[in-house]
Amino acid sequence: MGPDDIPLFGMLKSRLGYLTERQKLVAQNVANSDTPGYRPSDLKPFSFQASLMNNTAGPVYRGGRAAPTSGVTMIATTPSHQARPNAPSAWRATAGADSETTLDGNAVSLEDQMLKMTDARMNYDAAISFYQKSMTMLRMAARKPSG
Repeated sequence: MGPDDIPLFGMLKSRLGYLTERQKLVAQNVANSDTPGYRPSDLKPFSFQASLMNNTAGPVYRGGRAAPTSGVTMIATTPSHQARPNAPSAWRATAGADSETTLDGNAVSLEDQMLKMTDARMNYDAAISFYQKSMTMLRMAARKPSG
């Protein structure tokens, strides 16, 4: 039995994966801040309930492209292999607000993206801290009593 078999650690792993993918998407938005016609996107808010129901489905971005998750990914070695169907996911990308659109059609607000990046970083740090403290408690519980 590994840590991922404990529901708390499985949920923390899912949360960390979500925050990693959100950070990547925000970075993509910032990288395209000068691209004409680019619309920023973000992930739907993380839901532990939806994560429990869709624990096998990874994040899905615009165009139905599934993002790789941690661990082993499937590879089609012959043309007869079928692609993985787009399962409903708690991590679907959503279109950003149309608050500021430049004349060239770009709707990326760098201020909003920096706030999202900071929020993702703070949540990631909190989840890592909780994971580390939980692992310390498990080690302490598994330790042989001294006496």
